Amino acid sequence: MYGKKIITLIIFLLAFTVGCEKQQKSHNITPESSHKISADNLYTHGVIWTGVKGEQPKTLLATKNGKIVYVGNNNGEVQASNTIDLKGAFMMPGFVDNHVHFFEGGAALASVDLRDAKSPEEFTQRITDFAKKSESNKWILNGNWDHENWNGELPHKNWIDKTTKSNPVFVIRLDGHMALANSAALAAAGINKDTQAPSGGTILKDANGEPTGILKGNALNLVFSIIPQPSEQEILESYALAQSHALSLGLTKVFAVTANETETTMLGNFRLAKQRGLMKLRTYVYTPIEHWKSLQQLVLTQGVGDDLLGWGGVKGFVDGSLGAATAWFHKPYSNNADTSGAPLTEPSALKEMIAGAYNADLRLAIHAIGDKAIDNVISNYKEIAGDNVKAARFRIEHFQHPSLKAIKSISQQKIIAAAQPSHAVDDGRWAEASIGAERIKSTYAFRDILDSGAILSFGSDWPVAPLSPLHGVYSAVTRQTTDNLNPQGWLPEQKITVEEALTAYTSANAYAGFEEDKYGTLEVGKQADMVVLADDPRAVSPKNIKNIKVMSTIINDEIVYSATSK
Repeated sequence: MYGKKIITLIIFLLAFTVGCEKQQKSHNITPESSHKISADNLYTHGVIWTGVKGEQPKTLLATKNGKIVYVGNNNGEVQASNTIDLKGAFMMPGFVDNHVHFFEGGAALASVDLRDAKSPEEFTQRITDFAKKSESNKWILNGNWDHENWNGELPHKNWIDKTTKSNPVFVIRLDGHMALANSAALAAAGINKDTQAPSGGTILKDANGEPTGILKGNALNLVFSIIPQPSEQEILESYALAQSHALSLGLTKVFAVTANETETTMLGNFRLAKQRGLMKLRTYVYTPIEHWKSLQQLVLTQGVGDDLLGWGGVKGFVDGSLGAATAWFHKPYSNNADTSGAPLTEPSALKEMIAGAYNADLRLAIHAIGDKAIDNVISNYKEIAGDNVKAARFRIEHFQHPSLKAIKSISQQKIIAAAQPSHAVDDGRWAEASIGAERIKSTYAFRDILDSGAILSFGSDWPVAPLSPLHGVYSAVTRQTTDNLNPQGWLPEQKITVEEALTAYTSANAYAGFEEDKYGTLEVGKQADMVVLADDPRAVSPKNIKNIKVMSTIINDEIVYSATSK
């Protein structure tokens, strides 16, 4: 009796369900359609690395109004106006560079390139050839030379004086802390045998007391201060060159700094580019700490910018560089017992500026390379901010030669190590000769930094080093020096994984910029800033990471660079 009733009920329910399905089909309705996500673009058939720790790659990503609205694997969940087939390519959050000299980089693209000059003769010839094509009296700048390419002999003004009489020459070593000036440039700056170097600077002189043309540290400002300011057209041309280069490398944001304490116009140059409608690359500007009061006033009257162009940070210097022997150490250099380096900024004056900027609610990024310089800035941060150090997200730029104690300290205080991995494969050729086998153990110690729980962010220091984030990832993962003498990696115990390096170029920089809710990972609600690569960096041979092709760069869901259009 009850069995017949149950069978009858089941037949009724089946009939009712079939009838409902027929009705839905007649109206082109599916059970899930009312829950579909509306999107402008749906990116499909990709390997989508979200950057979220522990999350497996997805195959689909959807965007609407410049933001991500879906990341997953179910094609039926999204109703999009446009579908873009990634054809198996690798999509990831857009790269962010923590430290670029943007206008200097743009100008360098248009100037003489000395980075890979392998001999004094090649160095001289490149400058000579460039001078022949230059207008009379036009300054020849940048260069980015490296005397370690020819066994460490410093260049001399006599190398270039005869062929550059019509042009002042002021070419910078690739670390930005040493330069060669020809006689025309020295005369323009009033530098002669009687000129005394400023504090924190050096003017090299020969046996007769005559300047050789080499200036170090703060002595560079003697020439920087008299170089004619570029015209508006030159500024915009430099910007356009730099931006085009950055976008082609997958960068969606940069943190722009200046190496020149006299530079007060950098932010104005960026604002000019934005006003002229040229700006596509998101940018945050750090201005010289010497001008923190002016920046404070700007922030009070005009705010801190927007998602495209922001400001409100200052950058200061403790010391110089290892290559120029101006990085500040507790003990003397191993190959020069007469020096331990020196502070570029008088320590008490720098501390006062750090305190002023902090109390003005400005972000702080301080350049410190030697172990004593790093200890100095950590001490200042702790003393000035007290219990608020962790919340302030202070940065130490470069953080190249810390002690193990310093690494532990930045982990505890959540001070950000804003490093540039491409420097490691350059400096690894000769750094041990400068500071010895013991101090070298914690040099560019990316593995130790991450294992300590500290925050490691990556960038380039361009034009000091290549701008390419993929070159930086390659450098951090392989640590193969540029002389090819360390095929297993220089200090291989400090290698990190590909995903750790990608994180340092994405979400770590978002955190450093107080914007982890906006970008750095591919999650719903965040900016649609992505880069598409031809290959998965995690899957290729590590030595080939730097050669991976950038297929497209996407900012605010707009394709701002496409390899297919080139």
